[in-house]
Amino acid sequence: MSKALPKKSENYSEWYNELVKRADLAENSAVRGCMVIKPYGYSIWEKMQRALDDMFKETGHQNAYFPLFIPKSYLSKEASHVEGFAKECAVVTHYRLKNDPNGGGVIVDPEAKLEEELIVRPTSETVIWSTYKNWIQSYRDLPLLINQWANVVRWEMRTRLFLRTAEFLWQEGHTAHATKEEAVAETEQMLEIYATFAEEFMAVPVIRGRKTPNERFAGAEDTYCIEAMMQDGKALQAGTSHFLGQNFAKAFDVKFLNKENKQDFVWGTSWGVSTRLMGALVMAHSDDEGLVLPPKLAPIQVVIVPIFKGDEQLAQISEKVNPIVKELKKRGISVKFDNSDKQSPGFKFAEYELKGVPVRLAIGARDLANGTIEVARRDTKQKATYQIDSIVESIVNLLDEIQENIYNKALQFRTDNTAKIDNWDDFVKILDEKPGFISAHWDGTSETEEKIKELTKATIRCIPLDAVDEEGVCIYSGKPSSRRVIFARAY
Repeated sequence: MSKALPKKSENYSEWYNELVKRADLAENSAVRGCMVIKPYGYSIWEKMQRALDDMFKETGHQNAYFPLFIPKSYLSKEASHVEGFAKECAVVTHYRLKNDPNGGGVIVDPEAKLEEELIVRPTSETVIWSTYKNWIQSYRDLPLLINQWANVVRWEMRTRLFLRTAEFLWQEGHTAHATKEEAVAETEQMLEIYATFAEEFMAVPVIRGRKTPNERFAGAEDTYCIEAMMQDGKALQAGTSHFLGQNFAKAFDVKFLNKENKQDFVWGTSWGVSTRLMGALVMAHSDDEGLVLPPKLAPIQVVIVPIFKGDEQLAQISEKVNPIVKELKKRGISVKFDNSDKQSPGFKFAEYELKGVPVRLAIGARDLANGTIEVARRDTKQKATYQIDSIVESIVNLLDEIQENIYNKALQFRTDNTAKIDNWDDFVKILDEKPGFISAHWDGTSETEEKIKELTKATIRCIPLDAVDEEGVCIYSGKPSSRRVIFARAY
């Protein structure tokens, strides 16, 4: 057996990195800052994709695909957009290699310089809006509701598996509308889809909010977000939805003939989530023994481990287990009957615990004689004996119970680690002593926001959408404030 994971309470960062690797989710690749997502990790991402894609299509969106390369001139058409992404852009300048005549191996062919340099997409607004110009002529072409599943490249200096890599997978929605009201409604709708997915599938409670002007997406008029709390008290931005106004339509001259027979610029949105959600899933629920996966996203929801001596005992157990496997699969539950004799039952138990399988069944000769089966749940580590005859119904109910329990545990953790603070000294103290979310007053100025970030490394995660008007004074400047915002240190 491999040595135990680092303790989460002692070194959270090392615990996370080791867990991602040992649970076979991902590993670092030969390319600096990039990762290899392994089959077990990718199967979780596929479940995320499937659930989100269904939700997108239920709200009228269609999938398309746009180029990986963006002409440099496109990026410069929207000033704040290029400023926001310039430092992270990978640039293609040549299109051919050749052997070095001086024996230095392969070199870039200096004669194969591109007429216009290409940016490897950090996001696709520019190339998509240049395409929309050809697709939109009249109000009859609107709304245009497009999503793409793709990879993007942002040249990050400090990387960590899933949370921040130079290349990552994501989906990005890009929609065009006839009115501002429609576009705002779309932005809000997509935020709610993300929040529903996070809470109902990932079992991660989130705060729905708006970003401050400082934290908005480059080129957006308004950015909505969902913020989640990890088990070290840090915040993780789990999804964003942007109201773009007419900024990109004006930059790429995307006009339409409205119902009054007048030319107008369309209104836009963009929204996205990425493989960062995989990091959130690991950090929000897992423990010192390994992953804790909510059943809705677990690649294997139930594993059955037979305890046997010899082929005859295995055959008897299999005869009882095979109908259970068949019935569970019929109910849409992913189940694995691990009848391999290559490892001991104890080794298998530890392995499936590490991989976060929600429910483990164990059955031996004595259980067979008694008509029972041992059931262990990953979230609470509790074991119980169930009747074999009613096991399928019991498992169906248990999976729902586990999904709900994992969410409630995360919600309770967030509640216990959210503080309402009204003065600067307490603000600084609690950031260091009990990390989490801080609900506090802010005077609304960019200067104060930047100063707080500089002094404490805490940022305004969002202005909650359900924030109520409340007169107070800013924790830093002492100036008047009309509502609280959420501060935290973040990933």
